[in-house]
Amino acid sequence: MTGIFAATAISIWIAMTVLWLVSLARRDASIADAFWGPGFALVVAVTLAMTALPTSHALLLAAMTALWSLRLGFHLLRRNLRHGEDRRYRAMRESGGARWPLRSYVTVFLLQGALMWLISLPLQLGIGLSPAGALSHPLTALGAALFLAGFIFEAVADAQLWRFRQDPANAGRVMDKGLWRFSRHPNYFGETCVWWGLWLAACPSPWVALTVCSPVLVTVLLTRVSGVPLAERHMRGHRPGYRTYIKRTSSFIPWPPSNRTI
Repeated sequence: MTGIFAATAISIWIAMTVLWLVSLARRDASIADAFWGPGFALVVAVTLAMTALPTSHALLLAAMTALWSLRLGFHLLRRNLRHGEDRRYRAMRESGGARWPLRSYVTVFLLQGALMWLISLPLQLGIGLSPAGALSHPLTALGAALFLAGFIFEAVADAQLWRFRQDPANAGRVMDKGLWRFSRHPNYFGETCVWWGLWLAACPSPWVALTVCSPVLVTVLLTRVSGVPLAERHMRGHRPGYRTYIKRTSSFIPWPPSNRTI
């Protein structure tokens, strides 16, 4: 596995460096976000290429990762092409001044690459060490079911929000229909389920259980760092009806809306 770990780390570093150079030419650091999903597909591809005889279990893990990563990559790239550089990176660019190019390489591209490698450990171990018969293991079925539920939840939530934002009549309004009626962040909830599902499905392989830091890290990032907190802060300042929405709608885990008002 040492060779696989090294190869995936080098592959991520090369990809992130190339992407950073593209971002300098485009003046758009948010393309790093669009590569978040496809980056895991790259890791899986390298891992498979270095695995002598991938089992059916390993191929299932690879297929699930590819399905999630390519959908998310397409969604984020489409959003990036329509709206340009994300507001967070614009603010960082303005405050960074002349030091921003090098700073963006370290704090955006290399940091995301490091997180990508760490979070992908269950996949690297799950594919590289997949034992015969792991496909029929109960954890594989449980993980695949959780992954599928999370994938569908995230994809539907993203599609509903995309359609809502395409209608000029919804400018300034809060999306509170469909899955967004039951959770203020159904896309992040689905994403979390995806990673817990991938980890569970990979657990029949040796040592994967010890990489529980992967889904835990994804959960913490989405609920405490870069996902929910940033979105909530922005929406409170730009959507007049958002505070009412907060009162009646679960923050993360889908739940029937409350009748409470401010």
